Amino acid sequence: MHPNLPLQFQSRILDGGINLVAAVLILIIGWTVARFAGRSTRFALSKIPHFDATLRLLLASFVRYGIIAVTIIAVLQRFGVETTSLIAMLGAVGLAVGLALQGTLSNVAAGVMILLVRPFRVGEKIESGGIKGTVREIELFRTTVVTDDMIYISIPNAAIFSTTITNYSREPTRRTNFPITLDHASDVERAQKAILAVLDSNPKVLKTPAPGTPVDSFGENGVIIAVQAWIRTPDFGNTQDELRRQIKIALDAEDKVLFPQRFAQIKASERVPDSRPPAAQSSPAQRNPALVRYADRSDSGRNP
Repeated sequence: MHPNLPLQFQSRILDGGINLVAAVLILIIGWTVARFAGRSTRFALSKIPHFDATLRLLLASFVRYGIIAVTIIAVLQRFGVETTSLIAMLGAVGLAVGLALQGTLSNVAAGVMILLVRPFRVGEKIESGGIKGTVREIELFRTTVVTDDMIYISIPNAAIFSTTITNYSREPTRRTNFPITLDHASDVERAQKAILAVLDSNPKVLKTPAPGTPVDSFGENGVIIAVQAWIRTPDFGNTQDELRRQIKIALDAEDKVLFPQRFAQIKASERVPDSRPPAAQSSPAQRNPALVRYADRSDSGRNP
């Protein structure tokens, strides 16, 4: 045995231990710096006036994951791994993974298109694929939406971008268009004036464009009036409910305005045939002979 072999073995163990401790320290420091840099980037961008919230979250994510990637490369270099060959190997692996995960990459492409086209932003209320809610976060793979009853929904970006997107918050104002059905015997002109009075008295209803109450159609149950009023988008939901309640109270106070009512009329001349069997249609005495005997005894005791 070579006399210097134990010393070389101890030296390699010592160097390996030092590299391991250094790699762990680099990994911990890099991970901590990445989280701190991501939060600091998000906080700094939030102080910039009119800076888009969606782009702020995306840039913060890029900063965080970029520092993590540099940290992993530094750890591998600490152990003597050639990063050039590693990058080439990762490129080949990435190509294979990309072919296997075409659906996931389509979500990434859709996420990039959403960030470029901007059909919606964080904080806006949208509807897509039957899901309606407020956008909380837009990531590269998925978009997070919270419904009005606080249900957390995560939707793949490809599913959103490939279907119709309805944005309820993009425009500054919205118009109500809910129907009011009145009886055919009602005074329609009087009802329209009562509805317009309610719309004019509500401070959240915009004066321009002017509200309207056109006759929408004639239905089987009555005359349908459309209530059209322009409201600021943040006040739309509460104001529309308030208008419905106020209009109902105002129409109830009018004498010649009636709501449709349904009545069921049965003709007395129409007799429903008895569908019971003949035994059930017989008299009580025929169904019970004891009643007949009791009636005979009662008749025999009477005075002629």
